[in-house]
Amino acid sequence: MASFRAFLNSPVGPKTTHFWGPVGNWGFILAGLADTQKPPELISGPMTGVLCVYSALFMRFAWVVNPRNHFLMVTHASNEVVQLYQLSRWATGQR
Repeated sequence: MASFRAFLNSPVGPKTTHFWGPVGNWGFILAGLADTQKPPELISGPMTGVLCVYSALFMRFAWVVNPRNHFLMVTHASNEVVQLYQLSRWATGQR
């Protein structure tokens, strides 16, 4: 119970945007995973590229922000993996 209370009141706990921002970003990841079942012709290469850059930039931000936000870092790393996979599917479909 004490560890839960410590998490609840921590600088990156659920009482802060450092927690809810990453939670909201999981929507990008879930949408990307759902899109893996769709044909590659439906993938927007430019938008997927933008999402890759976005996640790469915010992985860096999550690392340097004080307090360091590991949850945000993992969220953007997960999105980066999903979007890079989608980008590879798009590029393969362009041939």
